[in-house]
Amino acid sequence: MAKNKVKHNNAEFMPQLYFAVRIRGAPGMNGKISDTLSMLRMHKVNHGVLIWSEKSYMGMMNKCKDYIAFGEINEKTLVRLLRARGKVEGNEPLTEEYIKKLTKYKSMKEFCNALLKGEIQYREKDIYKIKPVFRLHPPRGGHRGTVKKHFGEGGVLGNVGEYINDIIHKMI
Repeated sequence: MAKNKVKHNNAEFMPQLYFAVRIRGAPGMNGKISDTLSMLRMHKVNHGVLIWSEKSYMGMMNKCKDYIAFGEINEKTLVRLLRARGKVEGNEPLTEEYIKKLTKYKSMKEFCNALLKGEIQYREKDIYKIKPVFRLHPPRGGHRGTVKKHFGEGGVLGNVGEYINDIIHKMI
């Protein structure tokens, strides 16, 4: 079995890359949910992280679904997110030069393709200097609907699928 494939229900599939962003704050939050959000590195509202679709991470996101929005990110959005909001150690912006210097990839687009395919992940040593948390702006024009209801009910919380790309574009 290839290194970047995961065995699941006797079938192989490529891990999907999800993006999760914290929508709601802490007042009235259960302590276990607060701890789970800390483990996902979403300490503040409008902080976002890249997460691979492993069973443990999916369980953590489903547990926090009343406070976060998550969905599968596409390549165009990932490239734009890394260019606009990506940071390296020292709080310097992530640029093409840093990608060439810190990784084996020659461009931002190659780097994003490798992230989407699951070839590299944040916990691996080859991208340890790139910060895993993206500090985003509040969305321009506000969120769709309310921040107290789930996506299917007209809100913005929970698994929003492809709509996460629109949320990211509004928050960059």
